[in-house]
Amino acid sequence: MKIEATLLGEQSRTFKLGGRVGQTLSNLYRAGPQGITSLEAPALRLAAHVHALRKLGFTITTEREPHGGDYPGHHARYQLACDIVLTTANGEGMQ
Repeated sequence: MKIEATLLGEQSRTFKLGGRVGQTLSNLYRAGPQGITSLEAPALRLAAHVHALRKLGFTITTEREPHGGDYPGHHARYQLACDIVLTTANGEGMQ
């Protein structure tokens, strides 16, 4: 998946993203305030992709949530906390 993401702000910036980083941003955008976790939408190295997006300037919050099951503990819920506009590689808007 290749997307174009415009990070809105005083100085808007546009990025062309592909692969898992682009997919992660798309998933964050579509999830809205609910956010995403690796438990609900399994993804290898989700935290690494979130870190890569943060390095580009995207604001993403992290909340720790407890979980039960055979291996109880905590997991992270990531939420996009900045305004962006996403389009596909061919210029179509994304929902």
